[in-house]
Amino acid sequence: MRTSLLAGLTTRGTSFLAAGAASAVAGYALGERGLFCVGIALLALPLLAAMAARRSQYRLATSRIISPPRVPAGHTATVTLRLENVSRVPTGLLMTEDSVPYALGTRPRYVLDKIERGGTRELTYPLRSDLRGKFEIGPLQLRVADAFGLVEVARSLSGRTTFVVTPRVVPLARTVISRSWAGEGDGRARLTSTAGEDDVIPRAYRTGDEFRRVHWRSTARHGELMVRREEQRWRNKATVFLDGRSLAHEGTGAASSFEMAVSAAASVGVHIAQEGLTGQFISDAEVIRSTQFFEDRLLDSLAVIRPSGKRNLTQSLKELRVSGAGVIIAVMGRLTVDEARQLAVCRGEGSQGIALLLEVSSWTEQALRAAGPQVTGTAGVTGTAGVTGAAEVTGRTAAPAARAPDRSTAAGADSAGPDPAAAAGPAHGTGIPAAPRSAGRRAHADSSAAAALLRSAGWHVTSIDASTPLAVAWQRLPRAAEMLVTATAAARRSDGAPA
Repeated sequence: MRTSLLAGLTTRGTSFLAAGAASAVAGYALGERGLFCVGIALLALPLLAAMAARRSQYRLATSRIISPPRVPAGHTATVTLRLENVSRVPTGLLMTEDSVPYALGTRPRYVLDKIERGGTRELTYPLRSDLRGKFEIGPLQLRVADAFGLVEVARSLSGRTTFVVTPRVVPLARTVISRSWAGEGDGRARLTSTAGEDDVIPRAYRTGDEFRRVHWRSTARHGELMVRREEQRWRNKATVFLDGRSLAHEGTGAASSFEMAVSAAASVGVHIAQEGLTGQFISDAEVIRSTQFFEDRLLDSLAVIRPSGKRNLTQSLKELRVSGAGVIIAVMGRLTVDEARQLAVCRGEGSQGIALLLEVSSWTEQALRAAGPQVTGTAGVTGTAGVTGAAEVTGRTAAPAARAPDRSTAAGADSAGPDPAAAAGPAHGTGIPAAPRSAGRRAHADSSAAAALLRSAGWHVTSIDASTPLAVAWQRLPRAAEMLVTATAAARRSDGAPA
């Protein structure tokens, strides 16, 4: 595509052209030969500079290195640009600008006086993003200017580099999940060897069992053939399950419950990978089977995951049921009792279930509390009850909302009848309308019922609200040794043996 010779003129170059044209016309009209020659010189200078800038064949080799190429959200990476002049002549004045997405900040710009023949220049700048995602950095934009600053010619150097911003990863305590669990994988130890020879877990003989597995001491004690339960192993295998439905989460942006769930799934996945367990990941959008590079694949997937529009968990729970034995760590959003019942049956015999339940209603209440002053001000204008006159006159913000009610009382809030404060309108001093508060209590009651159902099915459950750090909620879970004892007792009960 051919461009006009005047397309690259700067303001100075355009001024030279205008002054030259005016001088040439005035000199010709007045018959002043000297003024006419000055005008022609002023006209020719920017035109010659434009031709020289366009014909200059600077050959620049560029490379871009991002260190590290993958960072958690909120962390900073460093970009190093290297320019090498491989042409036979030195360059003129160069202005460089790297193309950076808007979410990563402003575009870095540099001015280079010149690059000698065979010379190199290195430019560095930071990259930081509070939003996860996969971004393309580049291409590098160059502007070549003449020595007088009359012309600038823009050139684009091909070459893009991928920069991945993963969810925030929180270090988790090793006492909950550890590679010291007995079973397959690196441990290779069986559950019977963990319990000791005198505390094996026998079961009744079944047709097809091998006689070499008969435990004669238990057979003499029970009066019937008993075999070792060596096929029941505590497997060094962990499956991370993420509820990514949009209807199961509240909030927007980085402060939403969905982002908290993604961060929790990433933290658990990195934790089990670092502990040497074989990891799997299951969500509405993707299934990552056991692989050597599980941690990298998981972080790359969670960097770009988005809430799904699915209405139920049928398909993803089906994948979870066929994933095999081991440890299941489920990160759930808003969960009904029926969905909790479907999740509970996914924990097979000999496996262990851990559920991280997000109190999604707390994210809604947090957003409403943040908008409390605006809600209060609106109520003062319309005359809605529950707002003091002082707030209407002085415009002061209402008092901060009280903390969420205790779980023991919230679970029975709806059964006791309508809340008088909710029926009266916005709570005094909170600015939170009654309807969202009542809906939040109902959601909290549903979450408590789902947690109780999972616990009754043998799951270990911890709840996370908007103000609870993930590491704190993780430490509320029992230790790995306690889980192992629980699994041993459950295995005994399944065969009718005394616990």
